[in-house]
Amino acid sequence: MFIQVLKSKIHRAKITQTELDYVGSITIDEDLMELANLIEGEKVLIVNNNNGERLETYAIAGVRGSGMICLNGAAARKAAKGDIVIILSFAMMEFEDAKKFTPWLVFPDKDNKAILD
Repeated sequence: MFIQVLKSKIHRAKITQTELDYVGSITIDEDLMELANLIEGEKVLIVNNNNGERLETYAIAGVRGSGMICLNGAAARKAAKGDIVIILSFAMMEFEDAKKFTPWLVFPDKDNKAILD
């Protein structure tokens, strides 16, 4: 049996911009993507802590070290600059493997720079 489990989480990132006139997606600083083990084109769930909106889109890499979190296209209507979001991705795996799996968790600071231990 396969189940879907949390694979990656960027917890409480700040929206730095929105671009309505864009094809779609969310642009994420490549440093954050790498730390969260996200790849370009990967499906992500965005949860907006400020207004409760939830949406699915795909990730694209932003400039490394920029702190960019930008909602593009129609998704730009779901958040405002400064909103706090959680970015999640999920993976399918065997039930027994899922019991042992540890997701990648990233906790950005107020400038969307990863807080490293």
